Amino acid sequence: MALRLDYVAGVSPAKWLRAWAGRRPDLPLEATRVEQAEQLTSLRAGEADVAFVRLPIDAEGLHAIPLWEEVAVAVLPKEHPLAEADSLELADLEGEPRAPEQPDAAMTVELVAAGTGLALLPHGVARLHHRRDVVAIPVTDAAHTRIALVWRVERDDADIQEFVGVVRGRTARSSRGDAADDAEAAKSAPSRRPAQAKGTAPTGGGKRAGTEKSGGTRKSGGGKGGGRGAKQAPRGGRKSHGRGGRGR
Repeated sequence: MALRLDYVAGVSPAKWLRAWAGRRPDLPLEATRVEQAEQLTSLRAGEADVAFVRLPIDAEGLHAIPLWEEVAVAVLPKEHPLAEADSLELADLEGEPRAPEQPDAAMTVELVAAGTGLALLPHGVARLHHRRDVVAIPVTDAAHTRIALVWRVERDDADIQEFVGVVRGRTARSSRGDAADDAEAAKSAPSRRPAQAKGTAPTGGGKRAGTEKSGGTRKSGGGKGGGRGAKQAPRGGRKSHGRGGRGR
């Protein structure tokens, strides 16, 4: 028996896998990375017990606890005139062609590299699919996306609540009252309309990828793993344009 976790591309669950393995060696945590278009498929089918998803979602029948925000970045070819900027605004991108959005974010980034246009992606997704021939620059006034932890209402049991506690940073000695508070907060999420975030993210899709299992027993496929997803820009400092600012 195992606790099954899905996590959307751009999320890195490694620290929670380690924490869970130390706390509950009797119940392995199996983690599978999924693309955004498939982020609820296994959860609703009962094939996953809990999931990290990118909002907004249709939260009917689900408990949802919003977690951290992701900044948006512009993914540009490395030779693009704006590629040397430390940060950008949406106005800087007006009139710039956009790469055709693909179900698989990796393909979208590939089209950017091919010169078809730029793409706006959550930072974690851009980091996951980083290539040497593209750059990712924070867009300071673009809408943020948000990551949430979700699980089915009928699957709300002690094991799920313990995992929620691990994600929320509770120690094994924390009171059960804290877990009850989390459950109550999750129940207050909208159940008949999509959960809302500050902005929406490009839709990713495709097949399930990469599997990780806590305790170091196995890890296969799925690419390089997710980004940290937190509200943290891959570049900092003041906005600058032109190619003379810094070397790469």
